[in-house]
Amino acid sequence: MKYEDTHPWIQFSLNVDVNDFRLWLKLGEITSKCEHLSGVPLRPEFAQRLNQVFLAKGVLATTAIEGNTLSEEQVQEFLEGNLKLPPSQEYLKQEIENIITVCNSEVQAQINSTEEKVQLCRGLIESYNKRILHELELEEDVVPGELRRHSVVVGNVYRGAPAEDCDYLLERLCEWLNGPDFMAPEDELRVPFVLIKAIVAHIYLAWIHPFGDGNGRTARLVEFHLLFSSGLPLPAAHLLSDHYNKTRTKYYRELDRASRTGGDLMPFIRYAVQGFLDGLREQIGGVREHQMAVAWENYVHDTFREKKTSPTQKRRRDLVLELSYHDWVNVSDIEELSGKIAKLYVAAGERMLQRDLNALSKMRLIERKHGKVKARKSVIQAFLPARVRNGMNDQKTKA
Repeated sequence: MKYEDTHPWIQFSLNVDVNDFRLWLKLGEITSKCEHLSGVPLRPEFAQRLNQVFLAKGVLATTAIEGNTLSEEQVQEFLEGNLKLPPSQEYLKQEIENIITVCNSEVQAQINSTEEKVQLCRGLIESYNKRILHELELEEDVVPGELRRHSVVVGNVYRGAPAEDCDYLLERLCEWLNGPDFMAPEDELRVPFVLIKAIVAHIYLAWIHPFGDGNGRTARLVEFHLLFSSGLPLPAAHLLSDHYNKTRTKYYRELDRASRTGGDLMPFIRYAVQGFLDGLREQIGGVREHQMAVAWENYVHDTFREKKTSPTQKRRRDLVLELSYHDWVNVSDIEELSGKIAKLYVAAGERMLQRDLNALSKMRLIERKHGKVKARKSVIQAFLPARVRNGMNDQKTKA
């Protein structure tokens, strides 16, 4: 095979450092956080927003690395059906639409699938490439979904594997990824092995570069497929693409480093795992904020449930719940917070508002300072398990 001389780093071998305790601690945290994210109950509207936000991030990242200039806000507008672009930019929307279509169909296919074992096959990879390039303007020698028959250079730096070897290399890659090297010896190690498998698949597809165009987007969709179809929560399955886009310079540097070092995948894996973990921490942080908000609303309802039901108590409850969506608010601006609040106080005047604020302050549901008020949501912190903070007196320890 010609690639053995031109691309000796393509070896289809992986030696994961079992003694790298930092890597395995991170993989353990990823496993835990994935279980948390999968099992936590969320309000339907928040769950939908979480999925949509990270779908937008993942789709944007997948296309932005290849030069798409749409913003995350514009991708959100597309998802909501509100994106309008001039004719000269329609191709940008088409790229986004192709990726979203593949992701959504992948989600539905996996949800409805009864297969117990996820297999990556050449046909799936070719299908992704074909759908990614759907209705895009391409070079004459590029056929979506078909292996290239010519040499390609990526960014005037990296030359893909010889075209005559792409057929063999793609088959060999699928065989390797479906083989024993990526089978977890026990279920507790399933997530680490799946994550490493997805990262390795991405690297090798980038190295082989089997198609005339869309190789990077195909590699990132294969990554998404392996993560989601293996049981990782949907928002998390988009995190690697988002990480690569946010750290684009380092992404290309680590890819180049892996080939220049003769196929050592560990530096790239460490880089990808750290980014995936950072993204998971962000997602868990958002879920925690949502849970705290739900706990606070329940606390407010419970507090008023103990009182005699009356229009006055309902009005005060609605006021503190509305304040919960804001930080410090000028008392003079309270009536402008929402149509509902304006309706409650439009005829009553300043005096009733002040009485309500005084009552809520006595109930310790709001804080007041210099003509401003805010909901006292910090009270929920008291219900968290007790623990000592800064227990090491902020001294840094050396591992």
